[in-house]
Amino acid sequence: MDYRDEMRNRPRASLGRILHDLGTTVLDVAASPGDLDAEVTGVHIHDPLDEPIVPAGAILLAVGVHGAGDICALLERAPHAAGVVVKLPVDVDERVRAAVLETGVAVLGLTRAASWAQVAALLRSLLAEGDLDEPGEGPHGDLFSLANAVCALLDAPVTIEDRSSRVLAFSGRQDEADQGRVETVLGRQVPGRYLRQLDEQGVFKRLYQGHEPVYIQLDDDTLIDRVAVAVRVGDEILGSIWAAVHEPLSPQRQRALTDAAKIVALQLLRERAGADTQRRLRADLLSTVLAGGADAAEAAGRLGIATARLCVLAAQLAGPAGTDPARGESDRQRFCDAFALHVGAIHPKAAAALIGSVAYAVLPLAPGGDEEARAVRVAESFLARVGPRHAANIGVGRLALSLAQVARSRADADRALRVLRTRATTGQAAGYADVHFEALLLQVADVAATEDQTPTGPYRRLLDHDAEHGTELTATLGAYLDAFGDVNTAAARVHVHANTFRYRLKRLVEISGLDLADPEARLTVMLQMRIFGR
Repeated sequence: MDYRDEMRNRPRASLGRILHDLGTTVLDVAASPGDLDAEVTGVHIHDPLDEPIVPAGAILLAVGVHGAGDICALLERAPHAAGVVVKLPVDVDERVRAAVLETGVAVLGLTRAASWAQVAALLRSLLAEGDLDEPGEGPHGDLFSLANAVCALLDAPVTIEDRSSRVLAFSGRQDEADQGRVETVLGRQVPGRYLRQLDEQGVFKRLYQGHEPVYIQLDDDTLIDRVAVAVRVGDEILGSIWAAVHEPLSPQRQRALTDAAKIVALQLLRERAGADTQRRLRADLLSTVLAGGADAAEAAGRLGIATARLCVLAAQLAGPAGTDPARGESDRQRFCDAFALHVGAIHPKAAAALIGSVAYAVLPLAPGGDEEARAVRVAESFLARVGPRHAANIGVGRLALSLAQVARSRADADRALRVLRTRATTGQAAGYADVHFEALLLQVADVAATEDQTPTGPYRRLLDHDAEHGTELTATLGAYLDAFGDVNTAAARVHVHANTFRYRLKRLVEISGLDLADPEARLTVMLQMRIFGR
């Protein structure tokens, strides 16, 4: 059995198998304890300011760690990890080699071109891919194995992409391609400038209209050519396979690529069904946790989330629903996936799922006070990361000290999210304490609407007068109250002269009977204006 066969027969979660799938484009072994059969259980980011709590089998991303001394110190603090990742060049000396042999933890070098967020996403994608398969399924067990099998058939590095040119899987040997392929693998998405070039050459039209592989000569001296084939089931295009080549494929390899596309199509269908099932199950379990009740503990246990000191975050895309329900659902699911990845990087026992149109996350928080503010900062960092391409808001609930209080935290988060929606802003995060009064007003407005209540007293008389005579006395009153009785400021807000404003103020008092000198009367009318609208 050669090395490639040995890698294929290793379980998906072994460190050696993951490194084989990634190839030297992203990670390389700087110091090895010997074998690389350690089971990988997750990906964690090292924070030099915190004491590392690294589960056995974790890959630890050593952000900011440089020098042999720092590497040795980290290995001593995380002796049960599967591997430690350090940005290249890695300072490996005899001390590092001795520490690696003593702890059994491999030291890996990350290419300078990759960001920590990129490598975290790549590793988590590989681990998630493995969750769908049982060990030992052979070269047809998952997309990454299929990519490597096609790579061997074509003798060329391969990517498998979806309809939006997002990379679903890739083979080894990507370092044999070009800078465009390296950028594609690191970003898990074909860069926009290359997509425009392919579109201008009519590549996608040729690719999706036919069933045979398409040879593509790229108009860029820095890139080598490509051959691609559509992955389809009947009339539905699921994606495509791309190989970086120096010349057209032989007829035999063209047939091999065509046959491989059929196998990839079956795998994509299987994974789509599996992913849908897993998402539905996760959403059902999280809904149970958020609702509280007798089944919450069991659901929390199945999700693997903590049972105390939790905070609920409710995130929602703020854009219009659009005319394509399928596209809208896809956008919401991708948004939720990104949200789940973000909170998972903050805490390994966090859980997130899309429930209706809202992405909910249950985030465990370490003791230390000001938990809600910390949760809001987590939400703000996510919104800053996704940027304006995802116009979204996030509401944050109060701290739940037990599963029994999670339902309250969820209700808080929903109310905070609703307040943000009423403000007609996007890219905002707010804790329940920050919007408490606004949320209470919305609750009162809901009760009034349910019971079909309407304005009464002076405010009712002003509304009726404005409706009958076409006046704007209600707006005059609102401006006066908002300006704390400052006539000049209030007049400027409604764009009239101060004397005109005084006349209107006198008229509205006469018509409504409102006593502006009475604080209780002012409070009553202000609340009615907020609850029923002006």
